[in-house]
This record gives sequence, structure tokens and C-alpha cells, in this order.
Amino acid sequence: MPRTPAPFARFEIMIAWRYLRARRAEGGVSTMTVISFLGIMLAVAALIATLAVRSGFRHEFVGTILGANPHISLYDQIELDDTGRQNRVFEDYAQAASAVAAVPGVAHAAAIIRGQVMATNAGRNAGVEVIGIDAADLASVPLVAAPEIAMGDLARFGAGEGGGIAIGSGVARELGLRVGDRLRLISPDGARTPFGTSPRVSAFEVVYIFQVGRWDIDRVRVYMPFAQAQDYFNRDGVADEIEVFLDDPERVEAMILPVLMAAGEVSIWTWRDSSGAFLQALQMEDNIMFIILSILVLIATMNIVSGLIMLVKNKSRDIGILRTMGLSEGSVLRVFFLCGSSIGVAGTIAGVALGSAFAIWIDPIFAFVNFVAGGGVWDPSVRMISSLPARLEWGDVGSAVALSLGLSFVVTIFPARRAARMNPVEALRYE
Repeated sequence: MPRTPAPFARFEIMIAWRYLRARRAEGGVSTMTVISFLGIMLAVAALIATLAVRSGFRHEFVGTILGANPHISLYDQIELDDTGRQNRVFEDYAQAASAVAAVPGVAHAAAIIRGQVMATNAGRNAGVEVIGIDAADLASVPLVAAPEIAMGDLARFGAGEGGGIAIGSGVARELGLRVGDRLRLISPDGARTPFGTSPRVSAFEVVYIFQVGRWDIDRVRVYMPFAQAQDYFNRDGVADEIEVFLDDPERVEAMILPVLMAAGEVSIWTWRDSSGAFLQALQMEDNIMFIILSILVLIATMNIVSGLIMLVKNKSRDIGILRTMGLSEGSVLRVFFLCGSSIGVAGTIAGVALGSAFAIWIDPIFAFVNFVAGGGVWDPSVRMISSLPARLEWGDVGSAVALSLGLSFVVTIFPARRAARMNPVEALRYE
């Protein structure tokens, strides 16, 4: 009794390879093979590049949030001033900050003063956000202590005439400031007199300029020594809030209860509260983009179907001969399955290489595109990040590979079954 050959035997692979490289004069469809290969390669490359940019954007966005902003903000009571305006007041800020800093999982806790003022220099004006903070606490803010670009000396923060301040690169560019210049800050809540409240105007020496990479931070932020901020904003003996940095910001929900127990009866606001809606919108956009690009991959794999249908039609005589020689339906199916799936595998591998290369060298690529387009391709004032990020992650690459290979294998089965079920008598009738 003849022995049944094992699936994907060597002769099946040899037949499939011969069909793939056959010329049109031999009844092959090498041109369709090339088109199918290129289509899958480009589709997979586009999918991987998009997923890399998506991951990089989220990583960069969250990184700048967590590196330049508190992970948790604590607020105490609200008081009314003489004008009837509500102000947040944290009286026992030193004790509360020490208690919170002792909680396991808390990296740092600091009391701050926060206010909105007008900044002016050499006839230029801009609204800025002033944050009063101690020098040691400012040095613990990751992206301020180690930013993308830094000018000056952070160690001089609080030193110099009137107390040295630190400003974002966007503030410096908007107002034409350099290290050593003096910045005038104008606050409407100044000294209280019998005739009302007069604006307060003070000048501070710029000792440090930083760029964290987010336009909405670099453009508005000014750090002032805590003691000077108390005097400037009429907050003698109190703070506005306590900002808390965690060892693992992703576990912020688990840290809420321990922080509240240490701080007492206070209000709490986390980085997820402030940015959660944006992150959810990002996730929704990511899912939609993945679905759209999955359709693109599906369209690319359809070229395999058309190529295999043409191949089966051109090779009907060969199929009839092979069947009469004893080749089983399963062997014929596997031959044509190998033809289609090998195109999908080769295209996927090439697409992974191309997409990964695009993600790795995305900055010079976009710099060239921006140069050719005459600028405006990447505007940090709109997108809030100074450069286009890309981050290759194994999960994203694996998703792209699984999608491409899965679709390639599935769509190949239908023309392969058609070839396997072809009647050898009908195939040889007109030969």
C-alpha cells in the first residue's frame, strides 16, 4: 500500500517555488507575484510606522506630563480675600509635605505658589504662569533639572539680585531674553492701599532657561523662589498647593488613599484627572487608525488572491497531469497555499524591515520633507511637542506581523481549494 507523503513535503515546496518564479511564457504570473509582494510590504510598513508614531506620541506626551508636572496635587481650604475672591490656602504646608514625602512610593513632595501674571521685556509682553518653589524642590523636577536644552545654571536659582528665576525657552524666545537679563513681572494683586490694590511690578534676573519639549510648558512657565513668590503674591505663611511626585506614576490610583491618609482632609487631583480625557481620545484614535490600516493590509493581500486565481487557470493542465500521476487534493492545495503564503511571509518580512527603518530614522526623513515643503510640516505650537516621536514596541510589531500573516494565510486558502478540487479530466479535456 503506497505511503502517504507528509504535509509540505519537499516536492510540494519545489513545485510551489517553480510556479512562483515562472515567466509568463511558461504560464506563470511572476509580475503578479512582484505586485503582491510590494503591496503587502508597503501596507505592513505603513502599519508599523503608524503604530510606532502612535506609541512614540503617547510615550512622549505622558513623559513630558510626568516629568514637568506633579503626579498628584493636594489642595486645602478655600478662603475669601478682601476683594471677595476665592483663594486656595494651605497653612500647614511644611508638615503636610513632610508627611506625604514619607509615604512609601512617594519620590518627592513640595509646597508651591501658583499665579498668572504679565511678563514684559524690551517692549514685549506675554502672559506667563509663575510657580513659586524652593530650589531643592525644583531640582527634583525631572524635565526641568535635565531638559532637552538648558542654558544657564540651575544652582543659581534664587541667587542674584532680587532672586534668580528659571523660565521656559518659549518665554525667552517670545520676550527676547537671555541668561543674565532681567524680566519684569506685573501682577494685578499688588500692595493693598486705602485707595485699593495697586499692581505689583518686580524685576528678576534670569539665571536658567529650559526646554522640556512641550510647547504649552516652555511657552508659559516661570519658576520663582518660594519665599519671593509668597511676598509677590501676598501669600505670607501659606502655600497654594502641594505637588507630589511618585516612583511609579502609572500606579497613581493605588497611591491616592495612602497620600490622603498622610495629608489629612485635603482635595486631591491626579495627572490622570487632568489628562485622562486626552489619553482616552488618543486611545480611541489609535484603535480607529489600526482598523483603517488593517483594511489597507487586507486590500494588499487581495492581490495574492487575484495572482493565485490566474496561476491556477494557467496551470490547469499541470494540475490535471499531477492529479493523474497520483498527487492528492491535499498536496495540490498545499502547493498553491505555499505559493500564496510565501508571498505574504516575504512581504511581511520586508514590510517590517521598511517600517522599522522609517520609525528609527523618522527625524531626518521629516526634516527632509519639511525642507522640500518649505516648512510648516511640523508645528510644535499646534502639536505641543517639539519633534515627531516614534517608538518601536514589540507588541505593535507583533500585531502587524500577526495581522499580515493571518490575512495572507486565510485569503490563500480559497484559490488553493479551487485548484485542489479541479477535475483532472476536465483540466486535460482540451489539452
